[in-house]
Amino acid sequence: MLRAKKPEAVTKRLKLFMFGPAGVGKTTAAIQFPKSYIIDCEKGAENYDKLITASDSVIYQTTDINEVIQEVKSLLTEKHDYRTLVIDPITTVYNDLLEKCEQQVGSDFGRHYGAANKTMKRLANLIMALDMNVVITAHAKKEYGQNLQVLGQTFDGWKQLDYWFDLVVELSKGRKDRRTGKGGGRAAHVVKTRLDQFPDGETFEWSYQAIKDRSDVEQLERAANTVRLATPEQVEEITSLLSIVRLPEGTVEKWFAKAGVDTWEDMPFDAVQKCIAFVKSRFPHTAAAA
Repeated sequence: MLRAKKPEAVTKRLKLFMFGPAGVGKTTAAIQFPKSYIIDCEKGAENYDKLITASDSVIYQTTDINEVIQEVKSLLTEKHDYRTLVIDPITTVYNDLLEKCEQQVGSDFGRHYGAANKTMKRLANLIMALDMNVVITAHAKKEYGQNLQVLGQTFDGWKQLDYWFDLVVELSKGRKDRRTGKGGGRAAHVVKTRLDQFPDGETFEWSYQAIKDRSDVEQLERAANTVRLATPEQVEEITSLLSIVRLPEGTVEKWFAKAGVDTWEDMPFDAVQKCIAFVKSRFPHTAAAA
């Protein structure tokens, strides 16, 4: 039986990735969102205490990805009044992670990249599950083509990061008209988009108001819904069961893919419970009794 069906419009929270050179104002651009939970990875946001306080936002400072993951999980599972998660910049977190992974597994054959990217994927999965707007910034670096020809700018960080976002923009400073003194704002060039209201290749003057004018305001500024994740007891139970029961190859991987996770700890409570029930049904004595 064919299972395909016509697609339905889905309204989602904004997932925005911004990158640009030093001094372009990435931090200023990111923290314009009201009621933001700002993970400040470069101690840049602390210079904007009045703006942050006025917008009902808060700051948590770290460069450790495990701490970032813990904060995201708390935002995912605990009731709060924040609308937007800001991570500024992710480049610092990724570089710190690479250094730690190199110390743990070495750098032969790029092993530290493999280990770091696995952790980055976990963070990305949690961010995509988060019922909040997400704004992440990154440093810029030169993009090279054949014969080391400079093609332009790209972001500095995990190479797959832009894949996860619906909107990717490159920030630059607009030129001020010397005669009138007008202009000179922050320009956002759309590098990648899945959003009709932000056409590919367009450049617009950056501001939160510009985002708001093109968005579903109710969706952009509504309170976040929480998710109940697996309990330690559930994780212990499913791990124990899987050490006893042999499932068809690839079963657990399919469960993880369907839930959009890479670990039992990140799986929704109800999904883990269904997995536990399924594994229990595979016990030999259960099948014999049936």
